[in-house]
Amino acid sequence: MRLPYIPDDPQMPNEEDAAVVQRVKDRRGGKLIALDKTLLHAPPVADGWNSFLKAIRTQTTLPDSVRETAICRIAALNQAWYEWDAHVPILEKADVLDKSAIERLKERSKVKESGSEPGFDKKHLAVLRYTDAMTLGCVVPQAIFDELKSHYSDREVVEITSTVAAYNCVSRFLVALDVGEMAQKYNVDMS
Repeated sequence: MRLPYIPDDPQMPNEEDAAVVQRVKDRRGGKLIALDKTLLHAPPVADGWNSFLKAIRTQTTLPDSVRETAICRIAALNQAWYEWDAHVPILEKADVLDKSAIERLKERSKVKESGSEPGFDKKHLAVLRYTDAMTLGCVVPQAIFDELKSHYSDREVVEITSTVAAYNCVSRFLVALDVGEMAQKYNVDMS
């Protein structure tokens, strides 16, 4: 970790910041995780983050398997192993992808733009291709967008896009500050 974590029960300088801590704890079931204890160095940022990620994680219409496939792929592509370790169990619990398919999410090469991929149905493969385009570049080729749109409603496309955007933000924050001390665990060169 490149910054010290705040304590589990921080003494905040004012009521407004203390309220932020409580909102984060409420979302987390009463405790803070390492990510929270980093974000809370800047309470207004932590507050906005908490609200936005709550919407992404719990208020979309996406099946867990779709959301978590995107999140795990982003984690692997960006070497955000804290994110990976947190989200793989959720993806496994969704019971849609087998363990070998989940493990292949770690492959850093771009998913082929056409054809099939063992262990992935067409809907999840479309999410993978879309996630790769948004994560490895930013411009999504029309063919990849059209493939996603052929499987998902307008609302779902917005929810998938927001999830990919949000978790690219999360992964970049985690990796830059080495939250969870993952660089050493996963041999990420931070020199």
